[in-house]
Amino acid sequence: MKLVLYPHGGSGNHGCEAIVRSTCKITQADITLFSASPEEDKKVGLDAICNVKLDHYPISRFSLQYLKAVFQAKVYGDQTAYDRIYFSPVLTAAKTADYMLSIGGDNYCYGVPTFIYLVNKEIRKKGGKTILWGCSVEPESIKGGMLEDLQGYTHIIARESITYEAMVKNGLKQTMLIPDPAFQLNRIDLPLPKNFIEGNTVGINVSPMIIGLESNQGVTLQNYIELINYIINQTDMQVALIPHVVWSHNDDRIPLNILYDRFKDTGRICMIDDHTAEELKGYIARCRFMIAARTHASIAAYSTQVPTLVIGYSVKARGIARDLFGNEEHYVLPVQSLQKEDELVQRFQWLQAHEKEIRQHYQAFMPQYIGKLNELKTKLNELL
Repeated sequence: MKLVLYPHGGSGNHGCEAIVRSTCKITQADITLFSASPEEDKKVGLDAICNVKLDHYPISRFSLQYLKAVFQAKVYGDQTAYDRIYFSPVLTAAKTADYMLSIGGDNYCYGVPTFIYLVNKEIRKKGGKTILWGCSVEPESIKGGMLEDLQGYTHIIARESITYEAMVKNGLKQTMLIPDPAFQLNRIDLPLPKNFIEGNTVGINVSPMIIGLESNQGVTLQNYIELINYIINQTDMQVALIPHVVWSHNDDRIPLNILYDRFKDTGRICMIDDHTAEELKGYIARCRFMIAARTHASIAAYSTQVPTLVIGYSVKARGIARDLFGNEEHYVLPVQSLQKEDELVQRFQWLQAHEKEIRQHYQAFMPQYIGKLNELKTKLNELL
């Protein structure tokens, strides 16, 4: 089975890396990954499990191809001529692949993904079969150009029920409900750093993205500060700050370093360095609780049965929590709703009080839930 994965921003986002690794594991296919940043993927070793290629063709403004694209745009009104050349590596691969898997999880959640529409349209023109893989989509966005693009997928794999129900409601009957592939990500346990006590440490992840979405300026970081104060002063637990995205324009280490500098002299906190997705999962798995802003940091915790609170901002956090627990009320705290400085502490106290029952629920529920991912390989084989 030959599969092509696209689009992929690079493994500086370890959630993106986790999706690729897990897809390789589940499908056992011959996989080519088209990436915007192959150097990031090679740094974490993805080139050992799939063929990593640059997803675009660099075009000089002085090249014949560029001049031809400009001519087509100005004379014939072909506004996509340049893009067809730019994304030609992906489009060419569609001719020989069994399926083109559109990955990323939430690429349809951040405005209009015009370049995905373009690439999909050209792939389908060439006879390529596209599958939307492990997705979340805001229900109110499924209309117009987005709905038209979604209709072109051979299959849509929704990773949570809110998206699944919205897809079906909009006539997308080719949709299946299967968990995010990263629930089957392997873990690697590295030696623990100083101040990390296995089984009695709270993992904390915060991102610039959720801070940018707060409705009350400064309230997000202040909630994290109050939470760490509470953990240090009212419990015997340690704190591990765990980044999951390290892109220069969206780096979890920036807010995490602010927290580390504030509490480093307590002897109760540590900062986890950048690692591969599997290694980060190894740290998260050895936490007692996890407070996560990044979706795949939360999935690493869920899948290793760590009681988790997500500081969410979109449908994916709500949908995954609803599928795991029956509701999201106590498991997701929308960042947009934060107004007071102690809201995170209050939610964490609920998590503490219900730790035993959450762990019992995981033990009974999680094996079956993760096992559903085996349907993906079966379904692909059936399609072929």
